[in-house]
Amino acid sequence: MPQDAPILIIGAGQAGATAAAALRSLGHDGGIVMVGGEVHAPYERPPLSKAVLADEQQDERIGVHAAGFYAEQGIDLRLGTTVTSLDPGRGTARCADGQAIAFSRCLLATGGRARTLPALPEGMAGVHYLRSLADARGLRAALRRERSVLVIGGGFLGLETASTARAAGLAVTVIEAAPRLLQRAVPAVFSDWLAQRVRSLGIDLRLGCGIASIPPATNGVAVTLTDGSALHAPLAVVAIGLHPDAGLARAAGLALHPGNGGIQVDAHCRTSAPGVFAAGDCTSQYQPLFGQEVRLESWQNANEQARIAAAAMLGVETAPAAVPWFWTDQLGCNIQMLGAVDPTLCYTLRGNGAADGDAPRFLLLGMAGAQLRHAIAVNAGGDLRQLRNLIEQRTACDIGLLRNTAMPLKQAVREAAAALAGQTQS
Repeated sequence: MPQDAPILIIGAGQAGATAAAALRSLGHDGGIVMVGGEVHAPYERPPLSKAVLADEQQDERIGVHAAGFYAEQGIDLRLGTTVTSLDPGRGTARCADGQAIAFSRCLLATGGRARTLPALPEGMAGVHYLRSLADARGLRAALRRERSVLVIGGGFLGLETASTARAAGLAVTVIEAAPRLLQRAVPAVFSDWLAQRVRSLGIDLRLGCGIASIPPATNGVAVTLTDGSALHAPLAVVAIGLHPDAGLARAAGLALHPGNGGIQVDAHCRTSAPGVFAAGDCTSQYQPLFGQEVRLESWQNANEQARIAAAAMLGVETAPAAVPWFWTDQLGCNIQMLGAVDPTLCYTLRGNGAADGDAPRFLLLGMAGAQLRHAIAVNAGGDLRQLRNLIEQRTACDIGLLRNTAMPLKQAVREAAAALAGQTQS
């Protein structure tokens, strides 16, 4: 690869924009070229199903960086085009608009593409997918015209969209083929709590119901479920997950995970091709807390991998990735998760877990013996920070003290760890 050539970032989203900023903050004064398929400068996607979907004034507030950042930092931002081919050995890339770009190092930050239902394709009247700012604008306008919506998929995106639509006054039905909500991300006890919360807000939740057929409808979208029920609404939002956008990497001969399809990277976000790195939703990486290679689709993971990849490109030491953390705003609650879910964990509650309350506030603590491995905070994000060291260091602690709400959490954490430390020493 030509070492005097710029660093090329393919993908102008969260990971790409964060990596560009990290390169500059770490002292890289050479060229940086960032190529993105959308016409918008890099923006944060989490607000699309929440604040942006509810309020058009939020459109201009979701940029990863301020409007003048890229010019001020000397970052060559090329929008509205995509890289169509990549030659890692020669250090060259070619764009859809005919541009050829030579690079010294390359970061793939291509993100993911919405999974689609063939019978409900993108562009079909009444059907919406939510991945981009343009998608959010189109759905926002549609929600304001109609009175009801079907949400197909009870994952984070589906529940956030359903929550926003319900708050706007629409009748909402959520269809989830799995027997419980967020089945792969949270324990059953929290899935049950979420289902109660969803229904308490007047959302019609259909669990364990797949779509048997999608009959033609002259006005809106009609579906027949596997339990025999028939539903119809003027709008349908399909939120059934993401495919990693790894086509460019595949064509370039980079190693992909055979199961999840992500671009395989090591702890420093290096791919199988020298000089080529990857970060964000498109990657597959071994995660110690999960004990396996996984794809983490989260704002935090995009930022952490971007930071680590930038440091590795420059040969600079940096801190390892933080413990996985995820947040979502939905159903009138801020929900944060720290650590990794595991079906073998035993969960205990600290706080008020009433699903139909105006402001439920609690921690759900997942224990492996005397070690805290996973924590979910509902309207208690500040409390979650008190638990980070316990999870990171796998400190043995007394769960009875942790769930004692009569004791401030900071004190409970300290005494819970000290209690078992004293037993071990004795």
